[in-house]
Amino acid sequence: MELLLNLIIYLPLLSIVGVLLVKSDEAVKWVSFLATSLTFVLSIPIMLNFDIANSAIPQFVTEGAPILAGMDVKYLVGLDGLSLLLFMLTTLMGPIVILSSWTSVKKSSKGYFSMLLLLQTASLGAFAALDLIVFYVFFELSLIPMYFLIGIWGGADRIQATVKFFIYTLVGSLIMLVALIYLGFHAGAASGVFNFTADWRFISSPEYTIGLVEQTYMFLAFALAFCIKVPLFPFHTWLPYAHTEAPTAGSVVLAAIMLKLGTYGLLRVTMPIFPNAFMEFAPWLAGLAVIGIIYGALVAMVQKDVKKLVAYSSVSHLGFVVLGIFAFNQIAVQGAIIQMVNHGLSTGALFLIVGMIYDRRHTRMISDFGGIAKSVPVLAVFFLITTLASIGLPGLNGFIGEFFILLGSFNSELYGNTTFAVIAALGVILAAVYMLWMYQRVMFGPLDKEENKKMIDLNAREIGLLIPLVIFMIWIGIRPVDFTQYSEGWVETFLAEAENKSITVLENSSSADVPEWTAKIYGLTDHAEESQIVLKD
Repeated sequence: MELLLNLIIYLPLLSIVGVLLVKSDEAVKWVSFLATSLTFVLSIPIMLNFDIANSAIPQFVTEGAPILAGMDVKYLVGLDGLSLLLFMLTTLMGPIVILSSWTSVKKSSKGYFSMLLLLQTASLGAFAALDLIVFYVFFELSLIPMYFLIGIWGGADRIQATVKFFIYTLVGSLIMLVALIYLGFHAGAASGVFNFTADWRFISSPEYTIGLVEQTYMFLAFALAFCIKVPLFPFHTWLPYAHTEAPTAGSVVLAAIMLKLGTYGLLRVTMPIFPNAFMEFAPWLAGLAVIGIIYGALVAMVQKDVKKLVAYSSVSHLGFVVLGIFAFNQIAVQGAIIQMVNHGLSTGALFLIVGMIYDRRHTRMISDFGGIAKSVPVLAVFFLITTLASIGLPGLNGFIGEFFILLGSFNSELYGNTTFAVIAALGVILAAVYMLWMYQRVMFGPLDKEENKKMIDLNAREIGLLIPLVIFMIWIGIRPVDFTQYSEGWVETFLAEAENKSITVLENSSSADVPEWTAKIYGLTDHAEESQIVLKD
């Protein structure tokens, strides 16, 4: 299985050679589709052989020899309960994204499909990485293909969108790199070796603790990078531009996969490694998440461009994920993890459908449509199911994630009140308003434009790439336990370990050990036992 995991990660990258060697555009498409389809098929045994009872322990681990002389930096990959579902989502979206580009790429098809394949390897590698250096390399690698996908194959304002996307994400990544290097030396302080065996198995264990001052600085550095990637308000302004100008496949990958690297990083890195800082700053991050939920919904409501509306809906929906993460209880965190998958399915499908509409009408303005359900009834059905899933209709996938998040946030000891959950619940109502209003204006009403009357319904290829997404929307909505069981053990274990580690750090700290500003943040006294963070069961 270890060999199979590595084959899955690198098969899309290796298939780029085949893409470059074939001569016709048709062959380029087929090589890309077969490679991504095989990647998904090969990933199924990984999921079937995953030991759910030990989901907190990385499985299928490949650990290489040190790759840098004098430094304990090594190739290390594997999957646990946190990463498995996101890894599987990435393999599922691969062939779907290739199919969505089958007729829309008009120039440099080799470069286009090569970038999509490189992006899949980068995303798979980031989710499978068990070492911070390996994670950082894949995390940064994902920027390169997306930069070219938007910059070369994007819309009229693609250059502005590309520059904004790259600057935002690169600044966050460089700040994270500084903290990462410091963490490496801190982990190897006893041996004097730059230590990135500080993998998840070590740096997230109760035995490895970091002082309050270092935690504060490093948490803020890592959290900034991940919040930009999510993106969390007020770091969200690059996202609508990137989504609007990206080609359909770029928007789908960005929404379904790349944005999850931010929320995944918050859970993977900040919670287990910097638990004290995570808990102390949780209300502030939750406040930004709630602002993002309401702000994204209100701005989406006034959009005239249907693609930009879906882009702002992502800001709102991912605010729910961040809210669940920082609630720091099992229900909310479990909801955040499944909601990452839900968002990838429903918002990815929305961008696919918007792309299909654009291919037929070459416009995304809501005012240019109306009554097209009469011309394209099959598309209207898929659009309706996806819209209802996005707003969280019971029986579809979006409901269970938002319900868990709101329930857990309502009872969060870190938030200390129900305000965040109550305000966030308003975002659910607003989502129904702007999504259903958009659907009504596009699909219903008088069919009085000749161009809309001539629209052609979905073909077999388009139906084929939407069906798997709809199946999972319904499956997760009806039987979420089939999916949440994979992460349940991980959530329970890591929340308990993070809580215990935070108490250990506080027991070994007092106001005399840290600067005054740090003591105020963590409420330290000379009797640390009086200020321990003890969460209710």
